[in-house]
Amino acid sequence: MPGRDTSFRYLPAALAEAVHRLGIRVRRPVRGRGEGLHRSPDFGASVEFAEYRDYTPGDPPNRIDWSVYARTDRYRVRRFQEETSLRASILLDASGSLAYRETGALTKWEYACHLAAGTMYALVRQGDLACLSVFTDQIERVFEAAGTLVGLRPMLTALEEIGPDGRTDIGRAMFAVAERTPPRSLVIVISDFLQDPADVVRGMQRLHHDGHNLILLHVMDGGERRPVFGGMVELRELETSRRLVVDLDEFRPRYEQAVEHHVAILRRACADCMGDYHLLDTREPVESALQRLAGGHV
Repeated sequence: MPGRDTSFRYLPAALAEAVHRLGIRVRRPVRGRGEGLHRSPDFGASVEFAEYRDYTPGDPPNRIDWSVYARTDRYRVRRFQEETSLRASILLDASGSLAYRETGALTKWEYACHLAAGTMYALVRQGDLACLSVFTDQIERVFEAAGTLVGLRPMLTALEEIGPDGRTDIGRAMFAVAERTPPRSLVIVISDFLQDPADVVRGMQRLHHDGHNLILLHVMDGGERRPVFGGMVELRELETSRRLVVDLDEFRPRYEQAVEHHVAILRRACADCMGDYHLLDTREPVESALQRLAGGHV
């Protein structure tokens, strides 16, 4: 999977091929289920050196650093950071505003689903666990964590059945995921983040407090950041259906300033929580957007 007999709308063969060796890594040590790509808070015998400690009876003699002994006349043992697999929770916003499309080839929802599918596939291919939670103003659907390609099948199928609808509460969803996610996991939030940033920041802070690694994938259509039309227009809010008539030429400078301020708040708060923030434009190919998660720290 994927193969000749199996096709998923949001994980086409080209996307799977582009991300199957992506290499998603995390900043903070994780608790996992065995050997993997990521640093653990525990010490073992992996290749990443951490520190020295005094030799104690029972330690393997080959762990003694003889060059240190020659300099200090003390037996010192090398400690290494144990590498482990991680559990990743994908938190996908399915609120009505994701149905928007202006300049991109895909709606924000379609783009977000490709991101979710590609990320989960890459994680499982590298030996990690991936699970999916879909939310609006509450958690709508939760899928069990999968560590195999076959285990991803229910999540990939569900993405094809779900559509964007209703209002969102991103902060509430973050708190809900924090309550049921094991400490020191990875939480990836995929959303357009159309909510008071203060609520989102509180959710980020809760995840950070619990030791989680955090990635925000902020999906925007280019027409949201820089409106492509002007004059008198009627705007409709997709989550509430409220309508507003404005002179966009007059409103444009304040609107664009407000958008950039919103992005800056999220970016700064995510950095404060040792997380990674990525602003993704739906005009950019999903494959290249996902490449930002690869290499070194995510």
